[in-house]
Amino acid sequence: MDAALFSPSSLFQETDGEDGADTVEVTTTEREEGIGDVGSHVAERRHSFPGMELMIREFSFHYLNANLLWPGTFTFSEWLVQNQFLLQGQRILELGSGTGALAIFLRISFGVNITTSDFDDEEIEENIAYNCRINELDVLPHVRHSWGDVFPTAEPDWDLIIASDILLYVKQYPKLIKTLCFLLSSRKPRDNRAAAGSSQCNQSVTISGKQIQLQQPFFLMSWRRRIGKDDELFFSGCEDAGLVTEHLGSRVYYIRPRRLNG
Repeated sequence: MDAALFSPSSLFQETDGEDGADTVEVTTTEREEGIGDVGSHVAERRHSFPGMELMIREFSFHYLNANLLWPGTFTFSEWLVQNQFLLQGQRILELGSGTGALAIFLRISFGVNITTSDFDDEEIEENIAYNCRINELDVLPHVRHSWGDVFPTAEPDWDLIIASDILLYVKQYPKLIKTLCFLLSSRKPRDNRAAAGSSQCNQSVTISGKQIQLQQPFFLMSWRRRIGKDDELFFSGCEDAGLVTEHLGSRVYYIRPRRLNG
């Protein structure tokens, strides 16, 4: 794995007055624990989300950086609460789930149909399952997938893909874009889509005072950090791949294929 553009710890420092991580962390358990083939120092911490607190097990280190809650998780959760109509009736896939905290929050808060996903790594999947259980939630479905590889599901049927704080590695951007292009262009049709409440396809909606043409499937991404101009490479890469990116405010981005269906 390539080195990140910055230290993960720097993500938790206030940088511009707009996007601090509104989280209360209280270490209740801290211990050395052997998980997988590597002994990892883990801690269970209580984090504040809108309307609730969740206990989340985190790693002091994970070689794929799926170890901690990132700032965008908290701000994105607040944004989704304010725009929860986007979640209604949707089958949701989260990319880069890490600890699974955002997916757990959305499942408990809104009862959404959500699947977690992260690198093809047993330790990540086991930790997400653990965090579901300690929050008295049935284990969420999970997809192991390293961006750019062949996706495990040939005909995905997710209406909405979400992610927060995933633009850490510039060299991973082409792989992430490849995965996004597949997910946004290969959705399997479902005859019962309207009955399931998925009626937002090709509708004009207003978000934060901005009118957008909502197309399914679509990708919502929260990116809270500023890393110079390197993150612009992701957005220009999306453009080159035929994807349209729209900023919805609060550094949340709506990404869809350039050509609208219908």
